[in-house]
Amino acid sequence: IPVSLMATLTMMYFCGVSVNMMSLSGLAISVGMLVDNSVVVIENTFRLRSLGESTMKSAVSGARQVGAAVAVCRRGGSSAAFDRLNKYFTISGMPVASGYYWNSVHGMTPGEAAQDAEGLRNMRMVARNMAFLMKSIALGREKYGLPEKEKGEMTNFIR
Repeated sequence: IPVSLMATLTMMYFCGVSVNMMSLSGLAISVGMLVDNSVVVIENTFRLRSLGESTMKSAVSGARQVGAAVAVCRRGGSSAAFDRLNKYFTISGMPVASGYYWNSVHGMTPGEAAQDAEGLRNMRMVARNMAFLMKSIALGREKYGLPEKEKGEMTNFIR
């Protein structure tokens, strides 16, 4: 956390961004998310180590499995988690498959998510939409090619 904060403050300095209430609020939220996500990864890694996996394998597997765990959550956090994940897909220009509702299944204990009929129905719809989208992209690529990527241009709105 200290290294990421120092790197952020250094970048803010060189980009001419002032340290004010908005930037400090953003840093506080980022640190909170970093700590929260780190705890989840560490707990998952510890669980895998206690099941007998090697240190390296449990660290890699523990971090990879967290991505699926984010989509399985309590109702209160699912929309925020889904929104954060979805932003990274759209920022990178990926087509996003949708469902009837947010792409999430809910459950508090192991096996409870399998009882969420509404969430599972939505996941089946997401899977069908994703399969359709992948087939459509493949057909479109053959007939029309892929969309051209435009060279990015950075704009500094702080003048």
